[in-house]
Amino acid sequence: MSHTPITMKSPTPIFRMFDEEKAKEFYLSFLGFKIDWEHRFENDLPLYMQISYNNCVIHLSENYGDCCPGAAIRIEVQNLELLHANLSSKKYKFARPGIETTPWNTREIRVGDPFGNRIVFFEYIEQG
Repeated sequence: MSHTPITMKSPTPIFRMFDEEKAKEFYLSFLGFKIDWEHRFENDLPLYMQISYNNCVIHLSENYGDCCPGAAIRIEVQNLELLHANLSSKKYKFARPGIETTPWNTREIRVGDPFGNRIVFFEYIEQG
């Protein structure tokens, strides 16, 4: 039996997607993620890919059994104001998110992808 402690790292969420072009427009052009890799078993089979923004990693899948549309994740960010300014400057046709201050001491930007998945970018409000 090993005496090495168990170490867990951050999970990698998987979001369902149905249209590669719309996914890339939203995640790459609007949110600013980059593609790390793409995989298909054959050219006419579903796409599975990893995207990232610094240390934030998300998997996107066209595979039916991987996940259900309508999932939600929360991503903690630093400098929410700059993220908001960047998103607003892109004039993305399908989302113009604002910043919300919550009763649980966060400021948040909420966006939905073209497939019903929700992303909340948040930062904690410093308590004085």
